[in-house]
Amino acid sequence: MKYLVVVERGRDAWGAHVPDLPGCSAAGETREEVLRLIREAIAFDIEGRHEAGEMIPSPASESEVVDVDAA
Repeated sequence: MKYLVVVERGRDAWGAHVPDLPGCSAAGETREEVLRLIREAIAFDIEGRHEAGEMIPSPASESEVVDVDAA
């Protein structure tokens, strides 16, 4: 499965979260680190839901980059 991951650069760190898996997030010092950690977090989230007998949400989120005129 492929889930949309939102990656955000902060002042001192990077963060990532998965809109289709509420609560699934990660933080790291670099973009590469946060991507590695969010992959691990997704696997952990799905494994936990599976073991608990919960439904695993299907990927449904989409993204789009839009151009806007800056004021």
